[in-house]
Amino acid sequence: MRLWSLHPRYLDRQGLTGGWREALLAQAVLAGRTTGYRAHPQLVRFRAHPDPAAAVGSFLLVLAEEASERGYRFDRSRIDHPGAAVPRIRVTDGQVGYEWQHLLAKLAQRDPGRLATLSGLTTPEVHPLFEVVSGPVEAWERPV
Repeated sequence: MRLWSLHPRYLDRQGLTGGWREALLAQAVLAGRTTGYRAHPQLVRFRAHPDPAAAVGSFLLVLAEEASERGYRFDRSRIDHPGAAVPRIRVTDGQVGYEWQHLLAKLAQRDPGRLATLSGLTTPEVHPLFEVVSGPVEAWERPV
């Protein structure tokens, strides 16, 4: 499961559609509708949020908006709590840098054209749910 802290505009088709499916799974886990992936480390930050269900709903909504801009139709009715205003989740700049390098490596394999458009970018934007703070790679991150 990869719930990207990066803004979804940077994701390729596989990253965006995969992120949607994985965030829907995270939503199901947080709602108690599935027994799989309950201990997944990337859920730590959502569980720590004052309203985990609304936070994952906000996460999903931004993915759906990006998908719409690209001409995809993600079924927004699958979002349990769409559009709820929620406090932002802190993410460290170390985590953002780690994810950026991880994404660039994936794009090198899957979508060199997209990689070329991002080559000069050194400080990517994060998903609007997140707020960047100084710090190392998150403790819950598992090296890839």
